[in-house]
Amino acid sequence: MAEQATSIQRIGVIGSGSWGTALAFIASWHETADTPPVQWWVRREDTRRHLIQTGHNPHYIKGLSLNMDRLKPSTDLQAVIDASDVLILAVPSAHLDTVLHSGLHGLQDKVFLSAVKGLVTSEHHVPARYLHKILGVPYDQIGLISGPSHAEEVARTQHTYLTLATLHEEMARALAQQLSNQWLHIQCTNDVFGIELAAAMKNIYAVAAGVAHGLGLGDNFISVLVSNALSETNRFLDAVNDTPRDVSSSPYLGDLLVTAYSPHSRNRTLGNMVGKGYSIKGALMEMRMVAEGVRSSLGIHTINQKFGVSMPIADAVYRILHEEVSPAIEMQILTQRIH
Repeated sequence: MAEQATSIQRIGVIGSGSWGTALAFIASWHETADTPPVQWWVRREDTRRHLIQTGHNPHYIKGLSLNMDRLKPSTDLQAVIDASDVLILAVPSAHLDTVLHSGLHGLQDKVFLSAVKGLVTSEHHVPARYLHKILGVPYDQIGLISGPSHAEEVARTQHTYLTLATLHEEMARALAQQLSNQWLHIQCTNDVFGIELAAAMKNIYAVAAGVAHGLGLGDNFISVLVSNALSETNRFLDAVNDTPRDVSSSPYLGDLLVTAYSPHSRNRTLGNMVGKGYSIKGALMEMRMVAEGVRSSLGIHTINQKFGVSMPIADAVYRILHEEVSPAIEMQILTQRIH
């Protein structure tokens, strides 16, 4: 493990979308005389200039004021990597393989904290496996941060409860201490793979909840749908990674609930639009934001070909999103399969 992993001083954030902006805000919250500024990789030069001039992201969470004395935005990813000990990944899963390309160096010496809620590459890796298998980062230098957390509420410093998962207890405690504050509460666990998969799956079920809402099926049905979704998640996680876990806790159930019910949820919004008659392509174009549930539904479906877990809700979402089966037909079938 990297020597600095238990006493992190320099943090870098990779990604400037809504969640990346919120995480940059979190990472730069503490200000002491000996705390170095947070390095922040942003994709576009106009974004970097706007941040420096105004302290606001021109594209995401525009009302959030950022302390630019504590943030150093850059379009040079290698420079951000070189100047950081721990790198927080906050890019859409579809773009992670492009962003962390093979031309970068020094990745194996860094601690990675993934905030990517989806599956990576055509092989459908969880981010931790991708970082290890493709980029050669040791597993004990990889963690993830997850839990019920909308960027918009983080920006308002509303109480937020996250879970930091790593295989190294001392590293987890150090990172949690580095990021926690009076409104951000972080607990630690070692269920890296379970939480990564649950984070991908909750987006699938949020699409299902949105479809049901768009079709006007009502809160009674949606509540049972979400309850069954948690059972599906538990069955799948036990089959893929048999580790003791309590799926009723916040990184599993909490994240599922906030994603399935909140109007901030991109995946619920996508499902709602599809339920109202939009095509998948039309809904995504109008949203102009990434909905991870599309990619995750394909990945989880592909992985489950090996395990054969009964997952009627996830299967229905896969058919709606990737086989263009009627949402009304799939939801009608689910009324007879869930209880």
